[in-house]
Amino acid sequence: MVVTLVILALSAVLFVSGKIRSDVVALCALVLLLLFHILTPDEALSGFSNSVVIMMIGLFVVGGAIFQTGLAKMISGKILQLAGKSETRLFILVMLVTSAIGAFVSNTGTVALMLPIVVSLAANAHINSSRLLMPLAFASSMGGMMTLIGTPPNLVIQNALTNAGFEPLTFFSFLPVGLICVFVGMVVLMPLSKIFLTKRGTEKSDGKNKNKSLNELAREYQLSENLFRIQIPEKSIVAGKTIVELNIRQQYHLNILEVRRTVSSQSRLLKTVNQKLADPGTVLRSGDVLYVNGDFEKVREFVSRFSLVLLDAHTIEDGKGNLTSDLAFYDIGIAEIVLMPSSRLLKQTVGDSGFREKFNVNVLGIRRKNDYILHDLKDVKMLSGDVLLVQGTWKDIARLSSEDSDWVVLGQPLSEAAKVTLDYKAPIAAAIMLLMILMMVFDSIPVAPVTAVMIAAILMVLTGCFRNVEAAYKTINWESVVLIAAMLPMSLALEKTGASEYISNSLVSGLGGYGPLALMAGIYFTTSLMTMFISNTATAVLLAPIAMQSALQIGVSPYPFLFAVAVGASMCFASPFSTPPNALVMPAGQYTFMDYVKVGLPLQIIMGIVMIFILPLLFPF
Repeated sequence: MVVTLVILALSAVLFVSGKIRSDVVALCALVLLLLFHILTPDEALSGFSNSVVIMMIGLFVVGGAIFQTGLAKMISGKILQLAGKSETRLFILVMLVTSAIGAFVSNTGTVALMLPIVVSLAANAHINSSRLLMPLAFASSMGGMMTLIGTPPNLVIQNALTNAGFEPLTFFSFLPVGLICVFVGMVVLMPLSKIFLTKRGTEKSDGKNKNKSLNELAREYQLSENLFRIQIPEKSIVAGKTIVELNIRQQYHLNILEVRRTVSSQSRLLKTVNQKLADPGTVLRSGDVLYVNGDFEKVREFVSRFSLVLLDAHTIEDGKGNLTSDLAFYDIGIAEIVLMPSSRLLKQTVGDSGFREKFNVNVLGIRRKNDYILHDLKDVKMLSGDVLLVQGTWKDIARLSSEDSDWVVLGQPLSEAAKVTLDYKAPIAAAIMLLMILMMVFDSIPVAPVTAVMIAAILMVLTGCFRNVEAAYKTINWESVVLIAAMLPMSLALEKTGASEYISNSLVSGLGGYGPLALMAGIYFTTSLMTMFISNTATAVLLAPIAMQSALQIGVSPYPFLFAVAVGASMCFASPFSTPPNALVMPAGQYTFMDYVKVGLPLQIIMGIVMIFILPLLFPF
């Protein structure tokens, strides 16, 4: 027992110091438990096959798909628009929307999503964003208390209950607790944020972003001006022909930016879009939509000649580039490349350059000093310092930066591709998430929660809610996964050696005489204090078995005790480093450490007092 407690104490010290990554600390503790023969190899590795860990991995993937498809951004943006320019209404909506999203998605991901939206809305309403960003971070943690999957400590106490043979919690067992957390948070934060978080001036922009966005590039090269959508009707003479056979570039001086092909099943939810690069050999089909850039009169002549359908009106007159949003970059991207002074392409024409043949990309425009060459590019000779706008699949554009020394690609194509939300997949992501929730909520559906999450994660990948499988893997926070998988056997070691019984005996002897309420209060505030220094997941893993043992020793229900651990671990607001959301908003809100103490500490104490009296009412002793 002594060795186990020493290992636990060393782990806690290293967690607090932060000099070694938390997952590495957890793995070292696990190895020590093995070396001292406290755990067998099977026991030590049991965490990696635990359903909690597998569920966490699946939830990271599901949450990543919700962000990648822009579903969460779409919903939150529309709801927050209801606030108008009222500061109070915006504050309330930020809290409600953030907590609602945080109930289903990781709190870190929720804050990363909401932060730019809230800053933008605050600027439009002439409200200091610093008043909203700290409540935004706190609301994401409060929302996590609403559902079983909202935050890892909820899964940890579920695991402790099922392992001890108690009735498992349902998906919405946490909802009453979460709603009370959000209500208390709003009531306390409204005056505190007004008093302490509105003194500083609104943060200023630190200059223009050097990397141009895709839409900025499209506007700069006037791709969004003179942009027309031409659809090929049924039984058209164009169907079955290749682009080169139409001779569109030479005869009409038009540039086909892409061919968009809609594939739809009978269900509208499964509608999807295939983007095709307009290469000379592309065979056109009925229903294809050609995105064409060029002179309107030439477009009309081309449409008339082949009896095609012009879908867009001529919109160049407004000068605002309103069609920019019509250029989607799901599969096909654009990027700038600069020709080097030593390039072999100098004095060659674009037509002879081999971009199409070697790299499968099109040259859409050339920026030469302050001039833009956008028409008849085939015969333009390239000069040193020319900047070429190229179009191709993201993979082909990325290949340009690694396979030739004649140019330099500006920006990072694969990073830009990762930023593109696959918004046409949002209905699919919504349907899959709803299916997952239904499977977890209704006991009549014979599917275990971990199975429901795995099904949802796999469906997100198979239905194309991610650009590829690698993108799905990148959404998983492996540090959190390894941390919880390596720490779960620690609770087994505490029980096996009698250490958790010893700690719980100490708690019971000290507080048990005052009744279960006092004992639960002690566990709650111990958890709350520890979470200020180590992660909420690690805290929950360590204290869940102690809470269970304490409740059993005095002969009361363990449910309120374990809920005290989950809530105490998640409701930590007094430090910017206690949770990732708190740290995320610190630079954006220009907060100091003392801002968190002034606002977060009173909230943390009030939340604790409320929960000590509420939890026994919701889950009687």
